[in-house]
Order: sequence, then structure tokens, then C-alpha cells
Amino acid sequence: MSESAKLVAELAAGDAPVYGVNTGFGDLATVRIPIGDLRALQRNLIRSHAAGVGDPLPIDVVRAVLLLRANTLAAGRSGVRPDLAEMLLELLDRGVHPVIPMHGSVGASGDLAPLAHAALVLMGEGEAFVEDARMSGADALKRAGLRPLDLGPKEGVALINGTQVMSAIGCLALHDAAVLAATADIVGAMSAEALRATDAAWNEDLNAARPHPGQQTVARNLRSLMEGSANVASHRVGDTRVQDPYSIRCMPQVHGASRDALDYVRHVLEIEINAVTDNPLVFAEQRQVVSGGNFHGQPVAIALDLATIAVAELADISEARVDRLTNSHTSGLPPFLSPAAGTNSGFMVAQYTSAALVTENRLRAFPASVESLPTSAGMEDHVSMGVHAALKFAAVVRNTRDALAIEALCGAQGLDLLGVTTAPGVEEARRVVREHVPKLETDRALAPDIAVISKVIADEILLAGVRSRIPDLA
Repeated sequence: MSESAKLVAELAAGDAPVYGVNTGFGDLATVRIPIGDLRALQRNLIRSHAAGVGDPLPIDVVRAVLLLRANTLAAGRSGVRPDLAEMLLELLDRGVHPVIPMHGSVGASGDLAPLAHAALVLMGEGEAFVEDARMSGADALKRAGLRPLDLGPKEGVALINGTQVMSAIGCLALHDAAVLAATADIVGAMSAEALRATDAAWNEDLNAARPHPGQQTVARNLRSLMEGSANVASHRVGDTRVQDPYSIRCMPQVHGASRDALDYVRHVLEIEINAVTDNPLVFAEQRQVVSGGNFHGQPVAIALDLATIAVAELADISEARVDRLTNSHTSGLPPFLSPAAGTNSGFMVAQYTSAALVTENRLRAFPASVESLPTSAGMEDHVSMGVHAALKFAAVVRNTRDALAIEALCGAQGLDLLGVTTAPGVEEARRVVREHVPKLETDRALAPDIAVISKVIADEILLAGVRSRIPDLA
């Protein structure tokens, strides 16, 4: 870092124009900046680009943004002093969280507007949260015992050129999506037991004949979850049903496809968060500054659009199972899973809520990465809309968690009404649900139940409980 910063300082004092060092930005790249104005250039860049609007990003996202930005600067290709990365880490360590508005990035040249709001605080400007208090950036630094940075040549552009906001949102949502992928197998097995489905569709040889990795994983999970089920064994012979509906039978294929997509997204994000997404890049060993397009968010935007579709499908197939569980004509269980249907409506409207969540997911699943509007007087004539993709992904993860919570409640209710012994893995899932929410005997408001089980899923309590019985559950 020190060597590349030294080279930038030399170039700033020289006669040759170097983009971002002694020139303007975007369509103003042809404007040469006198050496006496270079610090003002960097300060004004941050101030002018802090034009975001909307609610602040959540604190966990802001912390991820600071960490990822420090990491890319620490690669030593941005031409900045180590002080910048150290200051970002000081903000993390001392709990100073810049107020970063949700909207403003188009995903190239990186996440300019939101990153500028973060950079303002390093200069002692803008706003920040310290604990639960919102205050000026100057007061936040003072409370934390930190002094504002005076930005040198190129240091302003180095703080805002990059994909750290879309990547931060995407990484956190991907973690939660991975939890949902495993949870979908668990609640799907609960539904399969409650609907008295066959386990033939999880057959190892059958699934090996189509060897997608995700399909193999889900089929193995379902075999483990339903192993030793007296319920399944009781209707293995003499059942008049030939096959189960797709929402049950095709769980390995559908859940598995979502898992494979999420694995690809993980691969993309692991590259991105360890990449240098600044512009221009400084190669001190060759005494070279190269301008390019590493800030463009398209790889991340496409991946997060795919992740959104993958998670939306987990909710889609879950809702189909909930519909079957609550429909007495297809479940063989009491109408709407109520022990006293008629006077009571049971889980009727919980299924409506699941359908509403699925519909919203479908609207959000339209890809952001195919949208582009030119900016900066046409210089930036193709952008990624990567933060839009990230925000949609995070929203679909939240919706899908609620949809799976509804299925977990319906599955547990169906098993209770069925009154038979199920497999140990499924029994543990029912036990966890019942530890937090009692069986529905007569109607009550279901919203609190859904919220409780959604949190049980988010906090990985359901997953941990089942893995205590099935340690190799993937």
C-alpha cells in the first residue's frame, strides 16, 4: 500500500494526466486539476457523490461494507495510504456505523453514492450511528476518539469505486439463503410425512441417474430425515396412490437446483470480496497506473439475480405443499388442519399469506442485471444495477423464510392430527416447532406463530435441533 501511494504522489506532482489522480471524473476526465487543488478534488468528489436517498442500510450490512472496502484497499492496488484501511477498521472496532441510504447506486462505477456516504464519515462529515444514537460524522468520530482523515491524491475515488455494497448485502443474504435451503428439506420432509407420501422418490439409484450435485444432496437429506419412519412403512404396501404430487416427489430436483445455483453465487462472491474493484489500479512494481472497468458490478448482479430466482423457487414449491396440506380433498386430513373445522378456519388464511409471499417473490425475481440506464453524460453508458439485485435478493430471502415458517407450522399440525410415529429427524423438527408454538386446537391469531417460527429458522434453532439427530444433514 505504501509503495503504490508513493507512486500516486509522484504522478500527482507530474505533468502527465492520470485519471482520478489529477483529472476530473466520469465525463470530466479531460479536465486537468492543478496540484494545489488535488485534495479539494478528492473531498468534493465524496461530497458530490453522497446523493443517496431512502432508509439507512441495516447495521450488519454497513459493517460488512466497511470490512470489504478495507479488504480491497489492503490489496495495495488502489494507491492509498494504509491509514484509510486502518480507519475503516477503527470504525468497525469502535462501533461507528455510517448512515448509508439504501438507494442511489446503479452498480457502475461501483456503488458510488452509498460508498460516498460511508466515506463522508472518515472525513468527519455526514452522519453515523454510535450504539443507537444517530449523530453527525464529526461527533461520532469525536465520541470514538478518532480524528478525521485529510484525503490525499486518489484517496477519495479509492474509497467509493467498487462493488462492496452489493457484495455486502449479497453475502449476508446468501448465508441466510443457505440456511433456508437446508430448512426447506426439513419442512418438506415434515409435509411428506403428514401427507403420508412414499420415500421411493429419494431412492439413491434413481437420483444418481441424474447426477446434479444439489439433487444428490437433497435426496440424501430426505432419506436421512425419513429413515426409520413407521408412518412411511405402514403404507408401503397396498396404497392405492401410484405417485405423489410434484411438490413432494420432485423435492430433490427443485430444492437441488436452488442449491446448485446458490453454490455458483457463493463462488462469484468469494472471488468478488477478495478482488480489487477500484479504478484506476496502481502497479507500483511496474510504475504503472491502468484505467479499466473492475468496478462494474455485472458479475455480482447476474449472480444475485440467479440467487433471487433460486430462493423464490423454495417458497414456490413450499406453498404448493401448504396448499395440499390445508386442502382436505388432497391431504386426507381435517379441512384447513383444524380439529373443529367449520366454526374454526384453521390454517386457511396462512395459506393465503404463503401465496401472497410467493407472488411478491415472483415480482422481485425479474432480473435487475438486464436493466441499464446511461449516466455521467453517456460516459457510463452501461451499468449493472447490482444493488437493486442485492436488495431484491435480501427481500426474497425474508419472504421465503416466512413461507417456510408457515409450512413448518402446517407440517407440525398435520403430524399432530395424523397421530402416528414418524422418523427421528422429522420428530425432532416437530419437537422444535412445538417447543415454541402449541398445537392449534381452536382458532387464534397466527401472525405471532409465524413470526416466532420464522425467527427459529433464522437463528438456526430448527436446523441445529435436526442436526443433533442427523449430524450429516447438509
